[in-house]
Amino acid sequence: MTDPRNPAPTVDIIVELVDRRDRPIVLVERRFPPHGWALPGGFVDYGEAVETAARRESREEICLDVDLIEQFQVYSDPQRDARKHTLSVVFLAAATGTPRAADDAKAIAICPVWELPRPLCFDHARILHDYRRYRDYGIRPHLSFP
Repeated sequence: MTDPRNPAPTVDIIVELVDRRDRPIVLVERRFPPHGWALPGGFVDYGEAVETAARRESREEICLDVDLIEQFQVYSDPQRDARKHTLSVVFLAAATGTPRAADDAKAIAICPVWELPRPLCFDHARILHDYRRYRDYGIRPHLSFP
């Protein structure tokens, strides 16, 4: 009997810098393919809780300790990552201080949600669109089921 193939669990973190005007968010320029801008995040290690992975990835990529505010949404489109099928648990987080690029991050962008750099990797444009609607109007992402 073969083991079933399952999507790889990941986390993405929308980090608001709450000590700055307009609460800008932190994006990272990816060092490795696919190149472009992305939310801090990465793969969940075996035996690791998604909340722990989100805090770890924030420390590793942007050198900030974050307070996880809430689980925002799960994104699981099989095409969201061209490398393999992943699903991402997205968290909203608050942080203070100055982020620094480390680990897989080549550079950091601190941006208002209405001025995002391009190109955005994966499905992060969709995630950030959903986040902006939630932040501006309190509208949760609309789930569409096949």
